[in-house]
Amino acid sequence: MSFSSKEISHEFSKNKIGLVGIAILGTLFVLSAIAVVTIPIESFKEWNDPAGWLTFPKSALPAWVNYFLSEKMPEHIILQNPQVLSQNVGEIFLTTHIFAVDYNYDKFPSDFIYEYTAKYSGSPLLQIWVVRPDGKELKLISTSLPQSKIETSYHGFIFSTDNSMIKNLRKNHDNLMFPIESLLAQDIVFSKTDVNKVLNGYYSFKVSLYNVKSKPSLELSKFILGGKVYGLMGTDELRRNLTVGLLWGTPLALFIGITVAIGSVVIGLIYGVFAGYKGKKTDESLMRFNDVIYAMPALPLLIILAVTIGNSIFLIVGFLVLFGWVGIAKVSRSMALQIKTLQYVEASKMMGQKDSKIIFKHILPQLLPYAFASIAISVPAAITTEAGLSFLGLGDPTFPTWGQILHDANTYGAAARGLWWWILPPGIMIAVTGLAFVFIGHAMDVIVNPRLKR
Repeated sequence: MSFSSKEISHEFSKNKIGLVGIAILGTLFVLSAIAVVTIPIESFKEWNDPAGWLTFPKSALPAWVNYFLSEKMPEHIILQNPQVLSQNVGEIFLTTHIFAVDYNYDKFPSDFIYEYTAKYSGSPLLQIWVVRPDGKELKLISTSLPQSKIETSYHGFIFSTDNSMIKNLRKNHDNLMFPIESLLAQDIVFSKTDVNKVLNGYYSFKVSLYNVKSKPSLELSKFILGGKVYGLMGTDELRRNLTVGLLWGTPLALFIGITVAIGSVVIGLIYGVFAGYKGKKTDESLMRFNDVIYAMPALPLLIILAVTIGNSIFLIVGFLVLFGWVGIAKVSRSMALQIKTLQYVEASKMMGQKDSKIIFKHILPQLLPYAFASIAISVPAAITTEAGLSFLGLGDPTFPTWGQILHDANTYGAAARGLWWWILPPGIMIAVTGLAFVFIGHAMDVIVNPRLKR
């Protein structure tokens, strides 16, 4: 049965499941556009660069979970505008940056980080102190910056996990009235003195840079108080913003699925129609080759090819197309065998038209509804196959696909640790994307096979 594009659109508009699929697909395209327009390309390129995510919290829950919790989890705070003080006594120069924060949460922060760029000559001394709401002043760290005879800029980080900081707190602050041997630096700084609970109020973190003979300066000075909730989708063990990964995964999934589906369907249609139209020995030899490819175990071969040749996302797309066309070729061949017996095809032969013109002008247009349905149905298989390869560690690690996110979650034991926000969102996105194309494919199948309307 032949359908015009107008008839296909009319029939499709009456199918509610198909319209739901179109709505979901439209939402996915909007998310893809948001990812391309709003997320800096640097975030995409630096997905696997740990240095690019140091200022983000580690394994933080999505921020919206605070609306459902009885105890408020601390949010991620970045302090970038400190109070700056400068003074000198004789040949000793001092630059001080003070960061104030009002901490009113029911849980301890996950950590804290000080990021700085110091401009100096010599070997200045860097000290960090904290003044708690109860008035106690705790020394966090004292360290010398690398020696330099000429004026230089030095960029560095100080982490609350630094052994010297933990040692200072445990050694010099025994006046706290609870055992601190097993506590982390952030737990000691933010604990009450009588019970192991959070001390709320204003905290002042004081960063002092001492130098002799020349005045030092802090060109960059940023204090990061690591929260346990962050952003729309939280962060993973490597501090990466999962919202970025999920958004970038959307256009990648659509690219993989649609490219593989269109490539497989186009190759399969042309191959099958040509075999069915030519018939005889040509048909026999082409279909025997088709049977050989069809009998090959696709997933084990994909794994072998990914290991031996490469795991580039473009190679994976090529491999998926290589194994995806054979089933479509069989169906299109059987349909071509029927169409070539119709009178208008016979008339074209008698008029001396070339075989290529008959195939592309008279036979393939009749298969367009089937082609559209096949493309829609093939997309989920391509997306899940790529996700499976990535989950096994054979995907392209430079691209934040949903499968790669699940692979990282499995590597760091997210399921055993209860990090559900690292597992469920990419899994749901894979399922929803596949469901959209299944709905569209079902609607197209009803158009191709009117008997299914019953």
